Amino acid sequence: MKFLSIYKGVETNQPPTQEMMDKMDALIADAMQRGELIATEGCLPTALGARVRLSNGNVTVTDGPFTEAKEVIGGFAILNASSKAEAVEQAKRFLAVAGDGECELRQIWDGPPAA
Repeated sequence: MKFLSIYKGVETNQPPTQEMMDKMDALIADAMQRGELIATEGCLPTALGARVRLSNGNVTVTDGPFTEAKEVIGGFAILNASSKAEAVEQAKRFLAVAGDGECELRQIWDGPPAA
């Protein structure tokens, strides 16, 4: 099974320290080697982003930063796990390195079972 893990945390607008990057690189390399991690990426600050919304036929674009948000998406990962419980354990290992925040786990739909 594949799961999307969406990491949300408080935006600091500070780049990660070299120590944090080294820990994260080691975690990622280990998870990829074990076949638990398919892909992962981090996000740049919301100041560089935009929100595009369609409501009642009207499109609005709001440039960042998104100061009204207490937590913002900091990155994502595509996980390979045999169960939701296993994906939860992978998210716990990630948060132990990333620090405060949360990972929302969503199983990826890969179509109906083959007949």
